[in-house]
Amino acid sequence: MKFSDYTYQRPDFPSYQEEYNQALSALKDADSLAFAKEAVDTLNRLRGTIDTAANLASIRYSINTNDAFYEAEDEFWNTYQPHFEALDFKFYQTLLTSPLLPELKEIYPETLFLFAESRVKLFDESLIELFQKENQLSSDYGKLVASAQIEFQGQVYTLAQLRPFTENKDRKIRQEAFEKQTAFFADHETEFDQIYDDMVQVRTEIAQKLGFSNYVEFADTQMNRWDYDRQMIETYRQEILEKVVPITQKLYQRQAERNQLDHATYIDLPLVYPTGNATPKGTPEALVEKARIMYHEMSPETGEFFDFMVEHDLLDLLSKKGKQSGGYCTFIQDYQSPFIFANFNGTSGDVDVLTHETGHAFQAFSSRWIKEPEILFPNFESCEIHSMSMEFIAWPWMDSFFEDETEKYKFAHLASGLQFLPYGVLVDHFQQEVYEHPNWTPEQRKQCWRELEKQYCPERDYVEMPDLDRGLYWFRQGHIFESPFYYIDYTLAQVCAFQFWYRFIVAQDETAWQDYLAICQVGGTKTFLEILSLAHLRSPFEKGALDDTLAAVDQYLSEIPESQLK
Repeated sequence: MKFSDYTYQRPDFPSYQEEYNQALSALKDADSLAFAKEAVDTLNRLRGTIDTAANLASIRYSINTNDAFYEAEDEFWNTYQPHFEALDFKFYQTLLTSPLLPELKEIYPETLFLFAESRVKLFDESLIELFQKENQLSSDYGKLVASAQIEFQGQVYTLAQLRPFTENKDRKIRQEAFEKQTAFFADHETEFDQIYDDMVQVRTEIAQKLGFSNYVEFADTQMNRWDYDRQMIETYRQEILEKVVPITQKLYQRQAERNQLDHATYIDLPLVYPTGNATPKGTPEALVEKARIMYHEMSPETGEFFDFMVEHDLLDLLSKKGKQSGGYCTFIQDYQSPFIFANFNGTSGDVDVLTHETGHAFQAFSSRWIKEPEILFPNFESCEIHSMSMEFIAWPWMDSFFEDETEKYKFAHLASGLQFLPYGVLVDHFQQEVYEHPNWTPEQRKQCWRELEKQYCPERDYVEMPDLDRGLYWFRQGHIFESPFYYIDYTLAQVCAFQFWYRFIVAQDETAWQDYLAICQVGGTKTFLEILSLAHLRSPFEKGALDDTLAAVDQYLSEIPESQLK
């Protein structure tokens, strides 16, 4: 069955609610473990069906925001998702108050109960209208970004399609592309400001009505940060600022010298090499075929998985009009199918998507045995280990994608991973400041962004970009709008992925694959630090872990002569 044949049916909420409540009553009244297990399994099946419908509607709407049918379905889910969540809230309450709780904990993963404990703190039926409003605001942001139709050199492009021009060897073309890109956000500044202002107010109201002092506390609970807290995050951010930023500035200086620039401004940053950045060779179809060969050679498990993805048309990779920006991976429960969404644009990012999102999808495929929808994927900081590590595991096959530009790709790929860390923690720091000051004006938010940007990313000189210089850059960072506080997770995972990079590429550690496979197979049944222990990786919060990892990456990059990067 192809993805196009997967059946979407809008659920009838009253009928579903009745069936759900019957199973809940069975769980509440269960006088034996067998009866309790039967009720939980029934609830998992019901919740999986809803998860499937919501995912199908979301995927198909993201592929074409101009599809009237799925736009209506998106509005349905924005309205009804909180009602379905209200039922799940009752499930978590019933589960945690069951007299058979000790016995249930023996047969279901511990993280299901940790998740339940988090969720009962995050929901109240009286707040459904606020949750609905938040959902609609998120859709409004996605639709606004997807609406971009930018005239450039006689053609019309989406934001994703415009990106290759920002990496062009010709500086005038780069500058014009950046100006067009930024102009879209500046032209719609009032709309972006209003959407975000409404989001901050709604989220703050939700958090305070649930007893949190602010939305930061709410978000850390929502993100299931079971192994670490906000204070540890703040310390980690400071470590990045003090230890990583000096290394990134050294890399940017090396890039400027390579490009024969006395001073590089923001427009110069995307061009890593004067001869042009490494680009993948071949059509999108050829790249997918190269990926198929790679995954067959990598392991039997990845070969079987990638065949499944291709045979069922579970990759939507091409950028097109009306398609939402970005890339993601999700899992369609009733069809036991991962799904990958991307926007190919002819840059090295196309290959990154085929490795990064495939890392997510392979983990989900490997964890199909997990029937609880909320723990098929682990928490975000753990999820991203699978994806970012897969980018490095794929390095031995990069010559098939980049041919004579392979070394250029690898150097830029590793360096950009390091350069990402300060930006990743900047996004978290900015959001913390915003939600600790919910009454800030849009201008104050932009000023805060720019001040933090100068600390974490001092290489960003916006001398030619006045709109960015006054703090508009974050408008394009969808996570800030749609998935608040989901970003520092990428940096935590990147530090872990660097360790896998060292084991696979530098040390040639023969045990590395089995460790990677092991964490893909446990899904979300373990916490972040438990996953790191299983993979034999050091925690980013562990004293000295950051130092050793940074030293290894810095040394590797420093030892690559410029002669190899022509």
